Amino acid sequence: MTLTMTAAEMVAAARARIDEIETKDLIAQLDDPDLVVVDIRDIRERQRSGFIPGAVHAPRGMIEFWVDPDSPYHKPVFAQDGKRYVFHCASGWRSALTVATLQDMGFAAAHLREGFSTWADHGGPVEQSDKG
Repeated sequence: MTLTMTAAEMVAAARARIDEIETKDLIAQLDDPDLVVVDIRDIRERQRSGFIPGAVHAPRGMIEFWVDPDSPYHKPVFAQDGKRYVFHCASGWRSALTVATLQDMGFAAAHLREGFSTWADHGGPVEQSDKG
């Protein structure tokens, strides 16, 4: 099988057209009441490594449906006027693809460039829970 585009090329193309936020900058914005941080990692990743306190958990496979107000799976957290949404995964690859797709849908969002992998190293708060 020959691919016409690799996963790495898809991520690079997405990153070229979306807003990326550096870890230190997102940490500095955590107290902003208009900020909604969205964690798209699998529940097991959240259980294993923790998560950003207050982050909304939205599994990547449901994002488009949760954001779409016409979807039977729509979640009101994604219909808040005046909010800024920043999505993240572990390393920034899945969130780049997700935000590019959401941008195509007309949903404004950014993503955490390095993902959660360097969050604690930059002094970001981490919450642990059995629930994820």
